[in-house]
Amino acid sequence: MTARKNRRGFTLIEAILASVILCGSVLVVGAIATRSLSQTKLNRQYEVATALVDKQLTLIDYIGIEDFIELGRMEGTVEEFEPGYRWKVVTESQGTDNLYKVNITVSWIERKRLHSVSVDTMFNGKGMLISPFL
Repeated sequence: MTARKNRRGFTLIEAILASVILCGSVLVVGAIATRSLSQTKLNRQYEVATALVDKQLTLIDYIGIEDFIELGRMEGTVEEFEPGYRWKVVTESQGTDNLYKVNITVSWIERKRLHSVSVDTMFNGKGMLISPFL
């Protein structure tokens, strides 16, 4: 009984168990860090896509929906940013008050998966001014 009281240090089983727990903890932290980095990258890509949508909306608002349609440039690509984005604008006249429904979609491929951001809005065209005094 006195030999057990004088024992100091860890047994081999305790050291192996502590090593297994430490390795498991390191693997879990590494997996969490890797996942958060990939999510950060994807969030950045969504931010770029929404900025491209905003750029198209600003252009349409600046030149007017009818002039934008006349230009005929309804789709294109943006290679400035990785991984490369495709944008497409679809317009549809609502038939009353020169109102146009506009859909803008920006898409890109990341890790063999298609991602996209799509926005629907309405724009008012020029129309004809009718004087109430005529």
